[in-house]
Amino acid sequence: MKTFFYDEQIRRFILQFVRMFSHYQVEFGKSRDGNTTLYQVPVRYGDSSRQASAIMKHNSENGIPTSPLMTCYISDLQYDRDRMQQPSHIDKMHVRTRGINENTGAYTQQQGEAYTIERAMPTPYRLNMNVDIWTTNTEQKLQLLEQILTLFNPDMEIQSTDNYIDWTSLSYVELTGQTFTSRSIPTGTDDQIDIATLQFSMPIWLSLPAKVKKLGVIRSVVSGIHDNSGTIKDLDMGLLYGNRVSITPNQYGIILLNGQVQLIDSADAVNSAPTVVSTSAVGPRPDWETLINNWGKLTPLGKATIANGTSQLRVSTTSEIDGAEVIGTIALHPSSKDILLFTVDTDTIPTNTLDPIDAIVDPSKKGPGAGLDASADGQRYLIINDIGATGNVDGADAWKGASNEDLIASANDIIQYTSNKWQVVYDASTKKTNTDYLTNSKTGIQYKWDGSKWIKSYEGEYEAGTWRLVL
Repeated sequence: MKTFFYDEQIRRFILQFVRMFSHYQVEFGKSRDGNTTLYQVPVRYGDSSRQASAIMKHNSENGIPTSPLMTCYISDLQYDRDRMQQPSHIDKMHVRTRGINENTGAYTQQQGEAYTIERAMPTPYRLNMNVDIWTTNTEQKLQLLEQILTLFNPDMEIQSTDNYIDWTSLSYVELTGQTFTSRSIPTGTDDQIDIATLQFSMPIWLSLPAKVKKLGVIRSVVSGIHDNSGTIKDLDMGLLYGNRVSITPNQYGIILLNGQVQLIDSADAVNSAPTVVSTSAVGPRPDWETLINNWGKLTPLGKATIANGTSQLRVSTTSEIDGAEVIGTIALHPSSKDILLFTVDTDTIPTNTLDPIDAIVDPSKKGPGAGLDASADGQRYLIINDIGATGNVDGADAWKGASNEDLIASANDIIQYTSNKWQVVYDASTKKTNTDYLTNSKTGIQYKWDGSKWIKSYEGEYEAGTWRLVL
């Protein structure tokens, strides 16, 4: 079953045609002060209903139409084979709209939504119209004809819509013939109104509905160029077959720290991601707003959800963009264009493999009862420096616990208070091949053990190709 479609296309051309004749006037003598009296000639579409015509004649056959008067009507509508083009052609165009302020509804200077419009080839027709000029004397007729005929030399352009993507809105009206009078000679007393008829022709197009799609933008490009031996040939990159290279627009890297994201130029980006980074700036920061507007529109929080369209930043916790991703919603910083606010979706961060810790401490500077809470069962700390040694006769008193046993631990170990003493529950020196995750319950920050050091699990620095925007 076909979907009903009616766009009033022929009707719009008729309305434009009628408007062409809606401002003509005739002279009706002079007023008492000597000024010329002008009368605007009404125009109506000639195909009126019987009921409307009866009302206008006061339900009587004794009335005569008001004159002067002009009526327009269709005399013919034919398929125009001479203008036929490729019927199956589909034209595609890409449109970017202006942004709209969500609060005021006014247009902004920013880019809005982007669309792809597919337009089917329209069907050509020739629309022929007649204009009847009703007058009661020859002087009225000559006044109107002189005003009208001088405009069609040889034609007049019309426009059915002001939509700039409508490729069928423009046409022209050509005067093809005229009949000066409807009277015969000699004129009888019954023929009170004289009708002059002008014939016009205009080429028009009838269009099918256009398909409007949201413009899809390629966010990253993945390539795998190889020869039969399974090695990369291009630029001697030294990568094995199966490796893929992700490309980010402008080759920007990013720094993600404390819920804020900054862009960094490719020259300043790291060689692996993520890593612990410094918060000091590396040269001038690129502008987030400008970059986003080049690719689409940022959907603000509160207008959608992660499931149905809120803009996101996705960072890859592996060396490739198609690996595991941490996802968060984003918004522009209210005062700094180089900062993007990031709210992580906790469901996308890696799953903890270890129990949470109470704090990260330097055991040489703090201890239970000395900057930390008194020792209690279940307390867990990640230490950043060594403490104790097998040759020590008497270790640090703060870490002895109720059992008075010395604590011997190394940097990156996790220690826990159990059975009245502090002991190592995670020996980092034996975890060279492990990847483990845990959360600092005091700060809520998740950390990752990469086999040699503890780093923030997803915060840090990301090179080009390991992050992407979803707008």
